[in-house]
Amino acid sequence: MQVSDPNNVKIYNLSAGKSLPEWLSDRKKRALLKKDVDVRRRIELIQDFEMPGVSTSIKVSKDGEYILATGIYKPRVRCYDVNNLSMKFERCFDSEVVTFEILSEDYSKLVFLHCDRYVEFHAAHGRYCRLRIPKFGRDMAYHDTTCDLYLVGASHEAYRLNLERGQFLAPLQTEASEINVVKTNDYHHLILLGTTEGKVEAWDPRSRSRVGILDVALPCIASGTERTPLFGPILPSVTCMAFDGPLTLGVGSASGQVLLYDLRSSKPRLVKDHMYGIPIRSIAFHHGGPAGEFDSSGSMVLSMDANILKIWNSDTGKLFTSIESDVEYNSLQHVPNTGMVFIANEQPKILTYYIPSLGPAPKWCCFLDNLTEEMEENVSDVVYDDYKFVTHKELEELNLSHLLGTNLLRAYMHGFFMDVRLYRKALSIADPFAFERYKKQKIKEKIDLERKNRVQLKKLPQVNKELALKLMDEENKRKLKLEEGKKVKPGSNLLQDNRFKALFENPDFEVDKNADEYRLLNPVVSKLDRQRKKQLEKQIEQQAKFDEVEDEDEGKASSDEDNYILNNESSSEDDQEWTQEVKKQHRLIQLEKRRGWKEENDEDSEENDDIKPETSRPKFYAIRPGEEFDGLPSVRSSVKKRTKMAKISLGERVKKDEDSGRVKLLGSVGSREMTFTLGKEKKKRKNREALKAHQEERRKIRRSAGSVLAKLKPKFWMGRRVL
Repeated sequence: MQVSDPNNVKIYNLSAGKSLPEWLSDRKKRALLKKDVDVRRRIELIQDFEMPGVSTSIKVSKDGEYILATGIYKPRVRCYDVNNLSMKFERCFDSEVVTFEILSEDYSKLVFLHCDRYVEFHAAHGRYCRLRIPKFGRDMAYHDTTCDLYLVGASHEAYRLNLERGQFLAPLQTEASEINVVKTNDYHHLILLGTTEGKVEAWDPRSRSRVGILDVALPCIASGTERTPLFGPILPSVTCMAFDGPLTLGVGSASGQVLLYDLRSSKPRLVKDHMYGIPIRSIAFHHGGPAGEFDSSGSMVLSMDANILKIWNSDTGKLFTSIESDVEYNSLQHVPNTGMVFIANEQPKILTYYIPSLGPAPKWCCFLDNLTEEMEENVSDVVYDDYKFVTHKELEELNLSHLLGTNLLRAYMHGFFMDVRLYRKALSIADPFAFERYKKQKIKEKIDLERKNRVQLKKLPQVNKELALKLMDEENKRKLKLEEGKKVKPGSNLLQDNRFKALFENPDFEVDKNADEYRLLNPVVSKLDRQRKKQLEKQIEQQAKFDEVEDEDEGKASSDEDNYILNNESSSEDDQEWTQEVKKQHRLIQLEKRRGWKEENDEDSEENDDIKPETSRPKFYAIRPGEEFDGLPSVRSSVKKRTKMAKISLGERVKKDEDSGRVKLLGSVGSREMTFTLGKEKKKRKNREALKAHQEERRKIRRSAGSVLAKLKPKFWMGRRVL
């Protein structure tokens, strides 16, 4: 099955794929199904739905239960039962079939027009009768109200064969030299004849007289859309016709135009050109309404020539979709009120197309709806071999941001398409050692794959080591509880689960410890203190020294480990530690946000729990050429000040303090008193002064409510008056 989407409409070709010959044995067919992908993916909707050489025409019975197709070679007809999805019978002829008609609701009454002027009638059991017409036939139609069979061909007469009486009646005499098409309308039973002169004659079977005529050739020439073929101009004669209800008529011309007429008007309502300049072979109408309900508004027209099948809107002429093929098309049959189309063509297989947007699948193959829905759900990303999709961030990493807005980048969704050759060159320049790293990684993966056959030692993974330690500790606790007979919730070990294998092998899954979310939501990563972590690492290293890792005996465990676990299972201590860590991380994050930069986490400083924030941002100092670095300016000034004060004598320093007022002389003995003010007291005094000033300001602004209360006289209840 092949899927195409011309004009964004999904079309499923159900006849695509390789066909297997009948003489192959079942064993060889099963072998081909295993080896050949095309044979395995094919969908055989109806078994043996093909002809030996070419299929010429195809039709569906009125009850929709049978499909009949004619073809060569030898000339034959095949009937397919849709309920069994297989061929019901096959009958061969002496000559090729030009066209055929189904006279009954099923396959029991058929009539075939042959190319050697013979007309054959078939019943359910086989051929019933055979007769001959005077001229070579081209088309025929059955008029059910009068039981007349109209046959037209290379003559100006339309022959009438009455099937009730079994004899020819007087033919209809027309003005045309030859008649190509004949059609009857099921609503008003009007008979229409299409001639080689490009005219459509309408005849009334009751009076056997012509009631109207339409000139099709003149609108085709006047529209200016006709095409001049290779072997000279072609007269736009009528090649096919189809009715859509009682009034709408579709006419196909030999010059490749389709004209839609309202029988009440002599001018076409719409002219649609196939743009190929070859005759139109079939026309059909499709309605999206319920079965049996006629509604001419919004109908679709299916017009087909030898190269293409076009589906377009009957009101606007806008193309809905089209189906093209490498082979030549012969006949079209659309299953009414569905999206199924059969096409007879110049190859053994009869083409079968399903268009879900045109209508549902027939009831005998309703599984196609579920199949196409599943295929539409599994939409794969579009991949181009010669172009590479890159995001805006990748462009900045490749230093190609200056190409934005040029023809080298094609904007698509959240990124761009660029030539893969340009991408490879830019990648080799931006990261010249990428291939070397890729090569080393592949070699390492190959070596690790070969080492799997060796004895596996229990060791810490290279990725997410702390998470692995935590899982190992939880697994040990779980084993101890099981040995003690306690109830433990069932759970799987992530270290042994293949679904989470990449979590401890792929560096892309490494936990980012510097992220704010990680620091806030997981402040105590493993809930193990440093001593416990070192103990686990030491235990794993000791186990890795041995070639075989044996489990401990049941009921026995390390005494130090038992004592440690028993002493550290207090939930209150864990909660208190967790709360302290959360507060600490909150303070650090808020401090980093105020500064506008983040401090780097040093693994060696984990033991220092005190937070010592700096009061200012870091400053940078430039060193002039020829100078030597002798410390920061602030450090140099403080060092110079201390050295200068050290050189001053004690008396000069005392005198300097007395001048500043910090040292006072008490009495004549030489006692000294030093006064100084604390920073906190100074700040409190300043706050008190500011508060006092604010209260004075509010006292001046506020208004007293005494005047309002003075106007209201108090009312006292004196009690009930007693007489």
